[in-house]
Amino acid sequence: MAFFKTQERTKERFSLLLLDLEEYYFEQYTACHVTSPSIKENKIRGSFKVCSRSIIFDPDGLTEPIIKIPLRDCQRIEFVEKENNPFNEPQPPAITVSCKQVIFIKESNVITPYRNERGSKKLTFELEGWSKTEDVVQTLLQLHRASCLDKLGDQTAMIAANLQSRLARSSFDKNCFQSVAEKPHMECPVEMVMPLVSNPGHVCVTNENLYFQPLNGHPHVIQIKLNEVRRIYKRRHGLRPLGLEVFCSENNLCSDIYLKFYYPADRDEIYYYIATFLENHIKEHTAESYMLQWQRGILSNYEYLLHLNNLADRSCNDLSQYPVFPWVIADYTSTQLDLANSDTFRDLSKPIGALNQERLDRLLARYGGMPEPRFIYGSHYSSPGYVLFYLVRVAPEHMLCLQNGRFDHADRMFNSISETWKNCLEGATDFKELIPEFYGNDSSFLENRLSLDLGRKQNGTLVGDVLLPPWASDASDFLKKHQLALESQYVSEHLHEWIDLVFGFKQRGTEAVEAHNVFHPLTYEGGIDCDSIEDTDQRIAMLTQILEFGQTPKQLFTSPHPQRIIPRFQNLTRSSSVNSAVGELSPVSLCEDSSFEDLTEESRRMAWANMATLKRISSHKIHKEAVTGIAVTRDGASIFSTSQDSTLKMFSKELKEFQRSVSFSNMALSSCLMLADGKTVLCSSWDNNVYFYSIPYGRRQDTLMGHDDAISEMCWFDDRLYTASWDSTVKVWQCSSKNQPGNKKNTFELLAELEHDAGVNTVGLNPAGTLLVSGCKDGTVTIWDTSSYRTLHQVHCHAGTIHHAAFSPDSRHVLSVGDDCCMKVMDVQTGMMISSVKAEEEQRCFCWDGSSVLCGGRSGNLLLWDLLSNRVISRIPAHSGAVTAMWMNELCNTVITGGEDKQIMFWRLQS
Repeated sequence: MAFFKTQERTKERFSLLLLDLEEYYFEQYTACHVTSPSIKENKIRGSFKVCSRSIIFDPDGLTEPIIKIPLRDCQRIEFVEKENNPFNEPQPPAITVSCKQVIFIKESNVITPYRNERGSKKLTFELEGWSKTEDVVQTLLQLHRASCLDKLGDQTAMIAANLQSRLARSSFDKNCFQSVAEKPHMECPVEMVMPLVSNPGHVCVTNENLYFQPLNGHPHVIQIKLNEVRRIYKRRHGLRPLGLEVFCSENNLCSDIYLKFYYPADRDEIYYYIATFLENHIKEHTAESYMLQWQRGILSNYEYLLHLNNLADRSCNDLSQYPVFPWVIADYTSTQLDLANSDTFRDLSKPIGALNQERLDRLLARYGGMPEPRFIYGSHYSSPGYVLFYLVRVAPEHMLCLQNGRFDHADRMFNSISETWKNCLEGATDFKELIPEFYGNDSSFLENRLSLDLGRKQNGTLVGDVLLPPWASDASDFLKKHQLALESQYVSEHLHEWIDLVFGFKQRGTEAVEAHNVFHPLTYEGGIDCDSIEDTDQRIAMLTQILEFGQTPKQLFTSPHPQRIIPRFQNLTRSSSVNSAVGELSPVSLCEDSSFEDLTEESRRMAWANMATLKRISSHKIHKEAVTGIAVTRDGASIFSTSQDSTLKMFSKELKEFQRSVSFSNMALSSCLMLADGKTVLCSSWDNNVYFYSIPYGRRQDTLMGHDDAISEMCWFDDRLYTASWDSTVKVWQCSSKNQPGNKKNTFELLAELEHDAGVNTVGLNPAGTLLVSGCKDGTVTIWDTSSYRTLHQVHCHAGTIHHAAFSPDSRHVLSVGDDCCMKVMDVQTGMMISSVKAEEEQRCFCWDGSSVLCGGRSGNLLLWDLLSNRVISRIPAHSGAVTAMWMNELCNTVITGGEDKQIMFWRLQS
C-alpha cells in the first residue's frame, strides 16, 4: 500500500491518528490509572501522554481501552499529594482530572468507532518519577487554557508557542550518529509529515546521512543514507513552500520521509545539500524529460503519471494532495472486458463532470447565473475524504481520525466499483477520479481483511468486500485488467488529453472554461493568499477549507501535451497537406516506417546504444580553412568536403588521399550534399549561388542563382531543392529534369519563398520530406508544411544564432543547438519545448536518434548526450578547433567530422 511504508504496523496500539487533526503529541510518562484508591490492585499500568489538545492514557494490557480526555472538556486538573495508604506505604502524588467527556478507543484491541461517555467524570493518574508530576500539571493547565480560548487563532498561536519553546530547549542527540566520524552539516527543528498527522522533532544532515529525531521519541530516530537517495522534491505544504520529500527508490509511490520546515531558507539549504549527492538531479527531474521518456516508450503510462504527480506536489503523505489517477474504463457491467473496443474506455478528453451531458447542462445553467468568481463544479476530483473513501478497509484509523471517531454511513461507503462509477457519472456533487492503488498490485484495499464492522446498509446487507464488475474473477484479477487497460493502446493514444486537463494547459484560464474544467477558485494554487488575511480565525478557517476541500495539482504544462508515439505498421505516402491543422498531425503522417521488425532500424538502435565506443580511424588535413560540409557517395568510396577556402575536395577512402580540388568562386562554400543518384554534388556558397558538380564528368554542371545574400545550407527531397540564406528566406525549387548528368542546363522553377524575420542559418527536412525546419540568427526555430508551405510552429528557442536544427528519425521532435550553448527539443505536433539542456560549451553540429545526440563542440570534442537524463555519457577528443561539420551513415556505425583545424576525421564504432 502507498502511504503505509512510513507507518509500519507494530504491536503498539497508540498512534498519532488518535490525536485530533493538527494536534501535537509532546511527551509521555510511565503511569498508572488508579481506578479505586482503596484497593491496591486496582491500578492499570500504562503510558500517560501529554498532547496539545488532549490527555491520552495508553494501558499496557491489550484488553483495556485507550482513554482520551479532550482538554476543552476538562473542568479541573489538580496536583494531589496523598497520605500513606492503609498498608502504611508512602503514596505518590497524583494528577486528578475532572471532565465532562471521556473517549474510549480500541476496546478489546478492536478497531471500531470511538465510544464517548458524557457526564461528570473524575480520573486519577500516578506518574513514575514523582518529582515531575507537578510540572506536568502546570503544562496541562497551560494547554487547557489554550484549548478554552474563544478564538481558534489564539488557540493555535498559544499551542505553536508551546511547541516552539519545547523545540528550542532541545536539540538533535548526536549519539544517534551511525559513525563517530560523521560530520554534521546542519540541524534545525522540523515536523515529519504523515497522512493527516505530523510529528515535531529535529532534522540533522551530515556528510553521510539524513536523520530525523522526534521530539516525543515516537516512534524512533529515522536514518536515510544520502548516497541511497534517488529523488528529492520541494513541496508546498499548507500552501507554503515548506515541504521536502525524499525518495530512495525510482518508481515507488511512497517516500522515505516527508519533512515540513518552519522556514523556507532551512528547507532550501538542506534540499541543495542533498541534491549534491544526486548526479544531475536538478536537470534530470523535469516534466519535459519525463515526457520525452514517456513519448518514446521508456516510461509506462503508470510510471509517467506517478512522476507527474510527484512534480505537481502530489504526495502519499499529504491526503489533501494525494496522487490522482484517471478512471480509464467505462464498462463495469459486461462479463468480458474488451480492450480492443474503444467503447470500453472513458473519454479522456473530458473531465468526469462533463461525461454526462444531461448533468453538465444543469451545471452550466447554474454556472451561467453565478456571480464571480464562478465555478462549474462545487466539489473536487481529489480530497482527503475521497482518498479515504477508497482506502477505508486498509486505513480505518485514518477514516476515524478524519471523521471524529466515526465511519461514514454504510450506504455511502465504497461498496461497489460499478456503483461508484455510476455515481461519478450521475451524482450532483460527485466528480472524483481514482488513486494509484487502482493500478497497483495490492488488492487489500478492495477486501475487508481486517474484518472491520463497517455497518449495515439500508437493505440489510453488511458492508464487506468491494463488489467487483462481472469481468473480474477476484480483486487481483480486477487490478491486473485495470493495469492492462491503463497501458492499452487506446489509453496510450489519449492519455495526453487527460494530462492537459489535470496537469496542463486546460487546467485553468479560457482553455479550462472551454473544456468545462472549472473548479472552485480555492482549489487552485495562488487562488488566495492566506497570509494576507489579517483576521487569524478567518485565515485558519480558510486554510482548513482549502486543505479539506481538495487542491488542483501544480500546473506543469502551459501548451498542449504531445501524444505518445504509438508504433504503426504503415508506410508513409506524401500527402497533399499535413491535415491543415497542427493539432491533427497523426503518427502515421509523421514517420516513414516504424515497424519494429525492420533489421536496419534494429542495427541503428544497437549502434546508438554503443556510440560511446566510437574510435577515430584516421584524420586528414586537406583544406586551408575550416571545413563546412561533408557528403559521401552511396558506396562510401568517395568523400566530398567544402570549406571556407572556397574549394570542394574529393577524398578517396581506399587511397586515403584527396584526388580532386574544385573552385567555383573566390568566396567560401558553406555546405554540400549528395543527390540520390550518387553522381552529383551540390555546393552552396557565400556568393549567393548553388553549384552542381558532376562526379563522372569532373566539372561544374550547373549554377543556380537565387538569393540576395549568402546561402547557408541546403536540403533535397525527390525533385525539390530547399535553400536557406542570410537574406531571411528559404526558397523551394523544383528541378524539371531531375538533374540527370550530361544535361547542359537544368530548369529550376521557384515554387515558394518562405519568409523569416532574420537570416536563416540552417535548414532540414524530415525523412518523409513532408516537414521542413529552419533555424535563424535571432534564435527562432520554424516548422513548415512542405505541401502547403504554411508555418506550423514558430518558437523563439535560443538567445542567439542557431547553428543546426534537425528532425528526429521518427519526425516527432526537432533538436536545435545555438551559440547560447543550449540544446532544445521541440515537439513537432504541439510546438512545445519539451527539453532544454545547458551545455558547458557551444555545440556547432550533431547527429541524433531522438534520445541520444552526438555533438560536435567548440572545443573540438565529440560529446555523446543522453537527452532522457540530460547528461553527457561520453566525451571523445577529436579536433583541435571547433567541430563544424558531421556526417553519419545510414546504419549509424560510421561518422566523418570536419573542423576549424582544416581536418576531416573518420570514425567507426568498435564491435
